[in-house]
Amino acid sequence: MFVPFDTLPEESKIWIYQSNRKFSDEEIQEIEKDLTSFLENWTAHGQHLEASFVTRYNRFIIIAVNQEVQAATGCSIDASVQFIQNLEQKYNVDLLDKMNVTFKVGDHVAFKPLIEFKKMAKEKAVSENTIVFNNLLNTVGEWQDFWEVPASESWHNRFF
Repeated sequence: MFVPFDTLPEESKIWIYQSNRKFSDEEIQEIEKDLTSFLENWTAHGQHLEASFVTRYNRFIIIAVNQEVQAATGCSIDASVQFIQNLEQKYNVDLLDKMNVTFKVGDHVAFKPLIEFKKMAKEKAVSENTIVFNNLLNTVGEWQDFWEVPASESWHNRFF
């Protein structure tokens, strides 16, 4: 059952998917329509999941489920990953590779493979103060407070 994102409790489980390229506004509209339809019918053991999503920067898809109502299970999580894989194919993007880094350069959102980000850190092209997107968070509350943070406050700090 699709619900507005801002109605989900902070303890709701999230999955963050980052695209290796920026989506067009038209693509985001299509993706949001497809996500709404998917989440409207998303179930675990026959029970509807109270779920929602947000998109950010035309690059991120954040899916959340209120586990207090009904927990996502292996099969329901598999279904959501299949949905994301279908988006990857439809839009020719990579959404599942966690070995990439997205960060801010001024107002611009940049994307680099991890190895290139490490090289940039070594060359001081990015610093501990560079705002990075920490996509390893687990709850809506963590996402609200710790998603866009200086590299020094995330797992990226190992490169400085």
